[in-house]
Amino acid sequence: MPGVANVVAVSSAKGGVGKSTVAVNLALSFARDGARVGLLDADIYGPSLPVLTGIREQPEIRDGDRIQPLRAHGLALMSMGFLAGQDAPVVWRGPLLAQAVQQFLQQVDWGVLDILILDLPPGTGDIPLTLSQAVALSGAVVVTTPQDVALQDVERGMAMFDKVDVDIIGLVENMSYYLCPHCDKRHEIFGHGGGRRMAARLGVDFLGEIPLDATVREGGDRGTPTMLAEPDSARGQAFSAIAAGILAALAG
Repeated sequence: MPGVANVVAVSSAKGGVGKSTVAVNLALSFARDGARVGLLDADIYGPSLPVLTGIREQPEIRDGDRIQPLRAHGLALMSMGFLAGQDAPVVWRGPLLAQAVQQFLQQVDWGVLDILILDLPPGTGDIPLTLSQAVALSGAVVVTTPQDVALQDVERGMAMFDKVDVDIIGLVENMSYYLCPHCDKRHEIFGHGGGRRMAARLGVDFLGEIPLDATVREGGDRGTPTMLAEPDSARGQAFSAIAAGILAALAG
């Protein structure tokens, strides 16, 4: 993509693992460090970017067909949720999905970016495949939770990227543990160490753990993600460390 130095996909083979929360906070962490960052919500059926960022505006269209990304929190943003409206369902078949994704890549005036983050929908369907083949990805970051049912799907998702010759930057384990605010005891609600073991077995980097914390969810619901509201908290430091690992991998 002209003007875009790196395109990084944030993926999960299973829904409900907090992939979009991770993608938004990573993008904000990159911007906090001075990078020029774009974030494309590529989940056409279930766009979450309007809620997570608190942005409800509609983008402008200039010169006939050039879509202007919305700009907020130091990011260039695009989502089907900005175009269709928050409550409007998108009832499309596969070919239309692929066409919409192509338009987001080619008709949005992203400008000059250091990193464009693609928040992919879960699974290995039309949109992840289209994006993997339509743009030269710098790599993919895979998000999981510790339990076995999520980790089994992770392996399938990584196999998809392998088939389309996309490098895996690393694995992120979300909802990794719960730190009790009353006793400071760490509780492994969904199991322990599954993501780290999976990364070692598959030969990819383990980028880090993000705790299960109500404030992460509350911040996303309010449109003020952790890296906006509490960047210096333990949760913010976890996102920052993962972002630093991704930048190091891209630089290497």
